[in-house]
Amino acid sequence: MIRMIQSTSAGQAKAYFNDSLHQSDYYLNDQEQPGRFYGRVAARFGIMGMATKQAFHALCENINPITGQALTPRKKDNRTVGYDINFHCPKSVSIIHALTDDDHILDAFQASVRATMLDIEADAQTRVRKNGMDEDRSTGELIWADFIHQTARPVDRSVPDPHLHCHSFVFNVTWDVVEQQFKAGQFRDIKRDMPYYQARFHKRLADKLVELGYRIRRTDKAFEITGVPEHIIDLFSKRTNEIGQIANQLGITDQAELDQLGARTRAKKQKGLTMAKLKQEWRKQIFALGMRDKGKGEQPIRFTTVPLLPPPSPKHCIDHALAMRFERVSVMQDRRILEVAYRQGLGYPTLTVDQITKRFADDKRIIRVKDGPKTLCTTKEVLREEQQMVALAGQSKGLLLPLYPVTPEILLEGEQREAVSHVLTTTNRVSIIRGRAGTGKTTLMNEAIRLITETGYKVTVVAPTAQAARGVLREEGFSEADTVAKLLSSPNLQVALADGVLWVDEAGLLNTKDMTALLQLVTDKNARLILSGDTRQHSSVMRGDALRILNTVAGIRSAEVSRIYRQRHLDYRKAVQALADHKVGEAFSVLDSMEAIKTLDPTNSFATLAHDYLATLKKGKSALVISPTHKEGERVTKAIRETLREAGRIASVETTVSRLVNTNLTMAEKSDSRNYRAGQVIQFNQKLAGIERGSRWLVHCADDGIVHIQDASGQQTSLPLDRMEQFDVYRAGEIALAKGDKVRITRNGYDANKKRLTNGQMLEVIAIEPNGALRLHNKASKATYTVPTQFGHIAHGYCLTSHAAQGKTVDEVFIAQPASTFAATNLNQFYVSVSRARDGVHIYTDDKAALLAHASALGDRLSALELVKHRKAKRNAIEQMIRTARPVSPKVQPVLKRMETPDKPKVIQRKPVPHAPRPIL
Repeated sequence: MIRMIQSTSAGQAKAYFNDSLHQSDYYLNDQEQPGRFYGRVAARFGIMGMATKQAFHALCENINPITGQALTPRKKDNRTVGYDINFHCPKSVSIIHALTDDDHILDAFQASVRATMLDIEADAQTRVRKNGMDEDRSTGELIWADFIHQTARPVDRSVPDPHLHCHSFVFNVTWDVVEQQFKAGQFRDIKRDMPYYQARFHKRLADKLVELGYRIRRTDKAFEITGVPEHIIDLFSKRTNEIGQIANQLGITDQAELDQLGARTRAKKQKGLTMAKLKQEWRKQIFALGMRDKGKGEQPIRFTTVPLLPPPSPKHCIDHALAMRFERVSVMQDRRILEVAYRQGLGYPTLTVDQITKRFADDKRIIRVKDGPKTLCTTKEVLREEQQMVALAGQSKGLLLPLYPVTPEILLEGEQREAVSHVLTTTNRVSIIRGRAGTGKTTLMNEAIRLITETGYKVTVVAPTAQAARGVLREEGFSEADTVAKLLSSPNLQVALADGVLWVDEAGLLNTKDMTALLQLVTDKNARLILSGDTRQHSSVMRGDALRILNTVAGIRSAEVSRIYRQRHLDYRKAVQALADHKVGEAFSVLDSMEAIKTLDPTNSFATLAHDYLATLKKGKSALVISPTHKEGERVTKAIRETLREAGRIASVETTVSRLVNTNLTMAEKSDSRNYRAGQVIQFNQKLAGIERGSRWLVHCADDGIVHIQDASGQQTSLPLDRMEQFDVYRAGEIALAKGDKVRITRNGYDANKKRLTNGQMLEVIAIEPNGALRLHNKASKATYTVPTQFGHIAHGYCLTSHAAQGKTVDEVFIAQPASTFAATNLNQFYVSVSRARDGVHIYTDDKAALLAHASALGDRLSALELVKHRKAKRNAIEQMIRTARPVSPKVQPVLKRMETPDKPKVIQRKPVPHAPRPIL
């Protein structure tokens, strides 16, 4: 793991050096290594080598350690001093290092850290603001001090755990060769690309360990050495567990806050402990849990031969990365793709980082477009898919006679009337109705279908999700509504569509693949397609914002319905309208004036939300709680259930039942045996050879590229990894339920009496049978279900993500949006959340200003067509500038240069740096 922590105070940075980094101030005999300066800026100063206190402090104060003069043009006192980049070994690596008698693991770790720090240095930049310029310039020079530590902080006066890690403190200075001066660095892109550097670090370290004779196994975030049991790893995670417990007590989940919490809760290191004494204590703890080494003088868990599968080719790594990254988006930054490719080659020393990088640079399938400092990528396959969809839609224009030659009498007014008229009188096969949240799209839909049916045409109604189709639409009177997936897989439904009308509700959730299939289907069946949805809300989880592309790129004209009816109070309606118009600041002002935005109590984050939620229920109103992330939702759920239990709304006696949590692996991830863990549950969606549809199998083990699974009877077989679309992978867990609890179904299925259960369906627990079976009740339909204890696909239904909440309407909505959820916050998400209620909205956050900033970011995903169009527009503008002989601005010159040669990963040729005389420090 790598973490990057900003340091904004010279005093704190110097104290950090004195107290936490430099060995002389808290020397634990031979536990720590002396710090050393590295980097091309350090070479310019001539201070490569041991990091002295005087030089470190001078750099903290922005003083040149050679001349004693100001180092960079400092304009403010609270300047960024630097960044502490932490490199952490996997825990098993630290344990094996602690039990060995030499430094072979330490050497591998240091070499991996230094190579990765050179990667970071090569990407160093500075800001350029002279002569009216406003850009960043590459410099490729930094200075940092490395401090290698071999132990974690002690917990409860116990001896420290083994923890090999390195603090690379990078100072905020670089050398601008153009301006010939030292300047502050620009670290924004380095911070953004930290997952890329981490993948390169893990690849190097894992490869070196394999060369040393160790076997590795990949984990979710890194890797571990094979042969070190999980319970031993857990044994030496005391400090991590301590911080986690304190964080849970304080309700802290944000990574930056966790880093600060770690610093605030440090125990003092113990003096007088030698590594020999520590190793003796560690062996005692390990042996107490049953693990033994092989004898004195032998290195633990080393193998003379390491049987491995043949290494994947560089192309295989790139293939996997492209498949994984472009499953859910059409455009991706190049380094996010490379990050996955490096991870795919983890543990194969003959397959190097440079080989993978070169294969990526030479791959002709990838389309690259420079976007400032970033390179955005798509593939020719993704582009062709979008082009096919747009072509199908374009071919449908003006082909059909209108359903009505003139607009009939429509029992609606204003925009709703115009929208119905649009679909009745168009000559296009495809028509779009874009309606904002709460604009009465269901009323409009009922009237339009009534008039279409009167002409003799049959209308088939579908929606992308089971909850929208079999839940919302059927509850609103469309009794035969079904899912898009059902329509595309059912020949009978397709036959019934001939010469008719297909109405797709919530069409903003359609991905490119399904939209293309629907367009082809209505073309083949001579049917009309009406797409009703809101492109301002969430789009499909899978690749392609199809409805938006058809509207903006394919030019399919849409009828707009913008007048909002859902919100009953004028100010609330104004706030939702402002969000729909992308006026986030205006919306925040209105929400603030309504006192809708409330500050979270850091000691009991969601107690107020839970009490407000209960008060709404006591009024007999319906309520919905939303949070952007599942993790935060679990914390909110805990607070709500405690409050409901105290009020007697749910029973005090709980029953724990089994639960299955979807791992949400992509197809590419499901095809890789290294992503499987013993104990995972595989549920099959289709019948395969020897495996029944709906059956569940446990992962027994994964060896040599084969995943072995077994059913309840003990029968074993291998998982067909090439049929990954036919099964889902779950993590087994538990959920505590009580009478009165609200629950949500998380997968389509059937109860014990063969009644259909729909993904997303909200039900109430009315009884729990002695055998663990659940009796559930649907308040809307009055239906009762008996769900067997092994069903598993169930979750608490109090707090939903905005994706799950889309399409729902309640009286009041409660939104939990602290800083820990800001990574998942954007305008689409915030708009969906705020617009769910009729009467009131309540927003709970711990940083109002930051919430405004994150909620202002558009959630639209760039399409391949839009990316290529952007590239063409840029080239045309430059060519026009050349043709008119206008002076080319400095900002355009780099673009011209890049047009002459294809974009490839940058390779910096390092030139010798003249050494200044070494200062006397």
